[in-house]
Formats: sequence, C-alpha cells, structure tokens
Amino acid sequence: MGIALILSGGSGVRLGTDIPKQYIEVYGRIVISYCIERLLSHPGIDGIQIVAVPQWHDTIIHSLEQLVSLGIAQETLSKFKGFSMPGENRQLSIYNGLTDIRKYAEDLDVVLVHDAARPMLSVQMITDCLHAVSGHDGVLPVLPMKDTVYQSADGKRVGALLNRSEIYAGQAPEAFRLGKYYEANKRLMPNKILKINGSTEPAVMAGMDIVMIPGDEGNFKITTREDLDRFREIIKQNDKTES
Repeated sequence: MGIALILSGGSGVRLGTDIPKQYIEVYGRIVISYCIERLLSHPGIDGIQIVAVPQWHDTIIHSLEQLVSLGIAQETLSKFKGFSMPGENRQLSIYNGLTDIRKYAEDLDVVLVHDAARPMLSVQMITDCLHAVSGHDGVLPVLPMKDTVYQSADGKRVGALLNRSEIYAGQAPEAFRLGKYYEANKRLMPNKILKINGSTEPAVMAGMDIVMIPGDEGNFKITTREDLDRFREIIKQNDKTES
C-alpha cells in the first residue's frame, strides 16, 4: 500500500502574505489542491494523510470536494484518511503523521512524504518513487549541482571548494518503508528530532538503505514571490493549451 503524507503545517512567512503559501488561491484553487489532485488520481496511492492546523481543515475539505467538479472521481476522495497535527518543526510534523498512518497501514507499506508547497508534482515522479523503493528502505529524488559549490563556516569567507559531482539537492516526495522510517524517527524523540533539517536525515542516521533517483526541475517548492508568479504562469499556460 502507498500512503502520501502531505506536509501543510508551515506558515510561509518568507512569501510576505497574510496566509500560508499553500492556501493561496491560484486560478480558483488553493495551492495544496494541485498536489492533492495528482496523488488522489494515482493508482499507486491508497491513502492520503495531511498535516495541517485545525484552522485550515475546512478549507482543505472544501478543496477536496471541489476536485470532483474538476473531474476527480467521487470514490477517490475516500483515499483521504484524515489530518495530523503539526509539530514544533517539519520533522516532528512528519513523526506525528507517521504515528497516525500506522493506525491503518502496515510496516512494509510505503509512505511518500511531500510538501504542500510543491504543487507541480508529476504522475511520473510518483510512479518513479514507488517503483524505485522496491528492494530498498527508501527513495530520495535528487538534482545535481550545476554551479560551483563552496563551504563557509561563517557565511563571509570561503573555507573550501566542494566536489559538486558528489553534491546533490534533495527533493520531495521522499519514499520510505513505513515501519523502519517510523522507528528511525522515534529514536530521535523527544529532542534530537528538533535538530533534523531534511526528511531523509533520520533514515540515513538509522542506516536505512536509501537509493537516489533523478529529480524533476519542474517540481519546485514555492518559497518566494517569484516562485508563486512562476507557478501562476505555468497554470495559465497549461489552461491555454487545454482550451
């Protein structure tokens, strides 16, 4: 079974808006609904768990119902399993979601951890993650570093030149075997988990077998106003193509 864990508990303050970026409307739909649509429609996804504060639950439920009018089959809405509470940081939010998912999923099932602010998730990326996890404990989509990469301890002076052929930028969704990944995070409770910056870090620390696959340049995360404008333009162009 494949379960998608969508992280939608962030505040998105860097965008400079009154509401979190994942709830901004783009052509009549909130940002999070775009990745929800892809995950609901994918045959390899059997359930969706969403991390979000109660304030936004009704908004998300409305977006789910809205997808039916856009062509999503009514029965696929049953894939939505419920909400989980955000934690003090991103990784604690993941742990809370994993805890809830384990109430209805098995340890060998696969959980895809995805950001609500990455609305351009493709069907192919979901498929690639689900296929690649076979025989492994987890999958991390990555992009190679195109620019020269330097290390600096103070952010002011160059300390070292890094070998960019050995440096990769991680993306979402990341796929993990539920049981092993849950235990990897549980071992970091209650304090060490607050220092985790990347979803795959607990898996690496626990010695899990994580394989890398090619990421998708188009699967960008909305962080700045420019990112949001880029997303709007893509949706606008897609709508023109379909009309």
